[in-house]
Amino acid sequence: MSIDRSLRIKGALKRHRNVLSREERINVLKKEERWQEGDSVIGLPKVGHRKTGGK
Repeated sequence: MSIDRSLRIKGALKRHRNVLSREERINVLKKEERWQEGDSVIGLPKVGHRKTGGK
């Protein structure tokens, strides 16, 4: 049995993902000045994450 192609790629985790982790969402909200230290990490607002050009 062979290994699935998606598991063989070394940079598989660096590809575009539709869902951000909580830490990534907080970083985006901080840049947009929509989140301050001490705010709850539960129920964060949605954050648009668009694929940029290139691979």
